[in-house]
Amino acid sequence: MASRSHRSSSSGRRRTALVSAAVAVVVALAAALIVAFGPDHETDAADAATATAVAGARGTPTPTAQESKPASASPSASARTSSPKATASTASPRPSTAPASHPARKVSASASLTGRIKPGVSYDGVATFYDVGNGDGACLYGPTSDVMTAAMNHTDYETSKACGAYIRVRAGSGASVTVRITNECPLPCAPGQLDLSPQAFAKLAAPVQGRIPITWSLLSPSTSDTVSIRYKTGSSRYWCGVQAIGHRNPLARLEVETASGWKELPRTDYNYFLSEQGSGCGGAIRITDIYGEQLEISGIGVKPDVVQPTRVQFAQH
Repeated sequence: MASRSHRSSSSGRRRTALVSAAVAVVVALAAALIVAFGPDHETDAADAATATAVAGARGTPTPTAQESKPASASPSASARTSSPKATASTASPRPSTAPASHPARKVSASASLTGRIKPGVSYDGVATFYDVGNGDGACLYGPTSDVMTAAMNHTDYETSKACGAYIRVRAGSGASVTVRITNECPLPCAPGQLDLSPQAFAKLAAPVQGRIPITWSLLSPSTSDTVSIRYKTGSSRYWCGVQAIGHRNPLARLEVETASGWKELPRTDYNYFLSEQGSGCGGAIRITDIYGEQLEISGIGVKPDVVQPTRVQFAQH
C-alpha cells in the first residue's frame, strides 16, 4: 500500500508542475502581446517613420523661410529677380508721340546743291514792292501775318529753290531789312530784282520812290522755329506732294524712303515735291539743305493740307 501511495503523490506533483509551467507560458505570452501592442511600441514605429522621412528629405534639401529671407532681402538679389520688361521700361524713356528724327548728317556740298543763290555772294539788283494780300504766294506756304516777305525774280526763283530763303537787302542809303522769300516775281522781273512787301520796302526808302537799287545776300538766321512737313491736298498712298516749311536754310533735296532705298522727288515750281506713283508716301522723309546737311524725319502720316511739326532744324551758318 505504501508503494501505491508513493506513486500517486509523485504523479500529483508532476501534474502540478506541468500546470504551473503551462500557466507560466500563458503569462509570458500575454506579457509579450502587451509589449508588442503597447503605446511605447507605436511611438517607436512613428519615430522610425519620421527618421525615414527626414533621411529621405536630406537627399533634396528645401530652404526654409528663414534661409531664403536673407537672399530676397539682398538688393542685388532683388535686382536679379525683377522683371526684365519693367527694368527696360524704367531704364528707357517713353517714346514721344511727336514725329521722330535722326541725328543730322553732313554730305558733300556741291554746285548742284546751292543752285543760283550761293552763300557768301552779294547780288546787285533793284527793289520794288507789291500788294502781298494775305501773305500767300507761289511757294504755297499759305496765309501769314509775317509782313517781312518778298517775291524772288523768275530767274533766281529757279523752280522754287529760293522758297523759304532768308535774304538781307541793303539800300544805297545804308538801310537794310531781312525778308523771307514766299513768292515769285514773274517776267519781266530781271535777275537780281526783289519785289518786296510794302512794309519791307518802307524800311529801305520812301514808298513814293517805287524802285531803288539794292544789293542782297543769303542769310542763315537765328531762329527758334523747327521744320514742319505738309502733304498737298489730294495726297494719298498712291500719289502725294510733300512740302517742307520753316527751314532755316534753302532746301536742295527732299527724298522719301522706299523698299529699294531713298528716292529723290522732283520739285515743282509751286514748291511741292511729287511722288506721282505713290512711292514712299507716308514713309520716312529726308531733307537736305544747300550746305549739305541732312535731316531724317519719320512718323509723318499722309494728312493732306495739315502742317505737321517736327523737332529738327538745320544748323546756322
